Amino acid sequence: MKLVVGLGNPGRKYKKTKHNIGFMCLDYYAEKNNVKFKTDNKFKGESLKIGDLILLKPHTFMNLSGQSIRATSDYYNVAIEDILIVYDDLALPLAKIRLREKGSSGGHNGIKSLVQHLGTEDFKRIRIGIDSNPLIDPKDYVLGKFSKKELKEINLKIETTKLIIDDFKSNLEFSQIMNKYN
Repeated sequence: MKLVVGLGNPGRKYKKTKHNIGFMCLDYYAEKNNVKFKTDNKFKGESLKIGDLILLKPHTFMNLSGQSIRATSDYYNVAIEDILIVYDDLALPLAKIRLREKGSSGGHNGIKSLVQHLGTEDFKRIRIGIDSNPLIDPKDYVLGKFSKKELKEINLKIETTKLIIDDFKSNLEFSQIMNKYN
């Protein structure tokens, strides 16, 4: 079993915000595979299963994402090495993708929650750059919407993320996936 988690915040208010890029990537993946998410209270989020692949969009809000991810990984008995997290990164330029096999939270509250609930930083990640603006408080910035120009660039990376998830699903070594897309 493989578990791919897109981080974000539930609700219309947060749709297409910079902090919801993980949700956007998983929504695109589901659309391209002609499947739909369903709300699942036991996982505190929306999930879907495609063969041996589980996609999860936690509804615990970003700061508590670890609760949902832990519940899902425990239920399906998913090993840490088979978890892939897709999320936004303020430290990367807009639309830059960076894959890592492990690392710190980098100040990202969703990742902090995940580390707390899994007890390790050793999980695979797709970080997608959303840039930053020194004139805007980071909390406000991540909850802001993408401009049309930014969204064009981001949509290209969402397509790339689908390809990464396909490679992850097909059991390609993550080091090979990193070499291919980093």
